[in-house]
Amino acid sequence: MRLYPTFFRVCFSWMDAERAHKIGFTLIKAAHRVGAGAVLRRLCAPSPTLQTEALGLTFPTPFGLAAGFDKEGRGINALANLGFGHVEVGTITGQPQPGNPQPRLFRLVQDRAVINRMGFNNDGAAAVAPRLAGAVAGLGRAYPSVRPVVGVNIGKTKLVELEDALGDYLVSARTLAPTADYLVVNVSSPNTPGLRLLQNVETLRPLLSGVRETADSAAGHHVPLLVKIAPDLSDDDVADVAALALDLKLDGIICTNTTISRDGLASPAELVAEKGAGGLSGAPLKARSLEVLRQLKSIVGDRLTLVSVGGVETGAEVQERLDAGATLVQGYTAFLYEGPFWAARINRELAKLRK
Repeated sequence: MRLYPTFFRVCFSWMDAERAHKIGFTLIKAAHRVGAGAVLRRLCAPSPTLQTEALGLTFPTPFGLAAGFDKEGRGINALANLGFGHVEVGTITGQPQPGNPQPRLFRLVQDRAVINRMGFNNDGAAAVAPRLAGAVAGLGRAYPSVRPVVGVNIGKTKLVELEDALGDYLVSARTLAPTADYLVVNVSSPNTPGLRLLQNVETLRPLLSGVRETADSAAGHHVPLLVKIAPDLSDDDVADVAALALDLKLDGIICTNTTISRDGLASPAELVAEKGAGGLSGAPLKARSLEVLRQLKSIVGDRLTLVSVGGVETGAEVQERLDAGATLVQGYTAFLYEGPFWAARINRELAKLRK
């Protein structure tokens, strides 16, 4: 299983990052389609000792896949086969959009990092909804006891003005909430102009209130709602968002999204500059992501579910986030470097740490 890093260097490291992602994802989906899913589910099944209660749901393991890998809900069941306790789909927007011009995804291999300026490329909430429903039904059949959880991350359509953002988010909430296990309001991607301005608490309050009301009404029951924040917020802004989340009785906070910072990278400055604008994810985000998690935990205690994401690569690092106050942990960038059995390895390491 540890052969993949060598395979990556030989087969993918020289290739355009977005193309490599599409090929890798296609292979994962193909394995599911040809009937290998049952074998993979047995091979990658997390230990029952890792079952985690959060958001009123039971997760097979606290470790899941962050939004960004499966942007359109096309491979939920295939990804679940690999041992992720939850798969977060998206970011989905109210209207279809192609995203930013290519190239828009870049590796910094020396830093085990990725820069992306994808721009919420997806085919819109209406197209994703039936895929989501089919995937959830399929998971119910494949996992008769505790199935992986499916979250949906929603964002603003680029062409929609900021003053009209609420209506755009409500389209996605209304369309996707009936089959989502939980919803995430993404106001922290750096790749949609002005989006991060929505993290201002005066703007965020009506947005989150509106999404929650619409989602619960559309689903006919309460759909857990979380907000995803940027690592670039000041400590004061993090505290303000935490206070707002408590006041609104949100279910949780995901911390953190990608960063616009380029500090402390090992890659040559000229190489980094050549990649251009975008959100940086991966190992360089470890310290700040952990710092934001600890700050949030000190404020919200056990009143909200905290989901930590940013730079985790090993079971020990996932456990460190859990010890620091996260209930759930997500990964993404290391998946690109470590390959399809990464989640299964994380789960084995977590189970050993708990013995």
